[in-house]
Amino acid sequence: MPATRIPIIDVAGVRAGDQQALRRVAKEIHEACTTIGFFYIVNHGLPQATIDAAAQAARTFFAFPVDTKRRAAVNHRHRGFNALGDATMYQAKRPDYKEFFSIGLELPEDDPDVLAGQALRGPNNWPDFMPGLRPVLYDYYEAVGACGADLLRAVAVSLGIEENFFAPRYTKRMQRTQMVYYPPQPPQSDEDQFGVAPHTDYGCITLLWQDQVGGLQVREIANDTWVEAPPVEGSFVVNVGDLLARWTNDRFRSTLHRVINASGRERYSIATFYDPTYGALVDPRELGASDAQSKYQPVAAGDYILGRINDSMGYRKKLAATAQ
Repeated sequence: MPATRIPIIDVAGVRAGDQQALRRVAKEIHEACTTIGFFYIVNHGLPQATIDAAAQAARTFFAFPVDTKRRAAVNHRHRGFNALGDATMYQAKRPDYKEFFSIGLELPEDDPDVLAGQALRGPNNWPDFMPGLRPVLYDYYEAVGACGADLLRAVAVSLGIEENFFAPRYTKRMQRTQMVYYPPQPPQSDEDQFGVAPHTDYGCITLLWQDQVGGLQVREIANDTWVEAPPVEGSFVVNVGDLLARWTNDRFRSTLHRVINASGRERYSIATFYDPTYGALVDPRELGASDAQSKYQPVAAGDYILGRINDSMGYRKKLAATAQ
């Protein structure tokens, strides 16, 4: 194992339904989420073949010419390909130096929420030039989503609430999974050029697979310093997002993190933002905060996530300008 300040948590027992393991893991999660806001999980139960197939699909997809990839360009549902320069994190001076391809819950056009025009909902924007991507990436999507559901049981126990608190709030989850490609950053890159600029994630929890290149860094709040989150074989990196921080009234920390790919090599990752149903109400009072203590007003999960996407994605700003 590489040296890291970020806790490594074995979740095999949680995935297996072991209640004693659930309580142990919940304590470890509580410690991680109230301090650094990040942890690794190992023995997470995703078949290695599923991960390997998705990782290889990412390498294949991003190797296509940009003009070809643009045939699956991101649409108004936030599904599809985003080229270099399409995403700028809040307060960043320059766009992120990355490409990514996003999918979400596969819903048909006649789904009631799609017919009602609910934002970010609908079928995925699969590339016609790579038909093999759909089965491989969606298999990964479903497997990592199942892991996220089990992980949230441990999160609930760590917060002293009923184990299945989150389940009815995820009946039609807003899970988004992204294949991400980071070209090597030029040696002469400015200090304000990042693979991903410092940011916090929008939703509840993120589960990240990363290759062996490295480059992920986390802002350790206690020391106000950047610490490495190096690749750990067989792991996912998990972090708290802003919605879960709000829900817990900031007991759990949504921590700044960034990517700098100074390796001279291509870097690949697959990020999954495991978030609730669009209309799930995120209210700190549900998790024990009194009216006087609550720092945040209730907000629908989907409305909050949509607002953050609108703020950071260049194509959303263009759509908004066109609509005016």
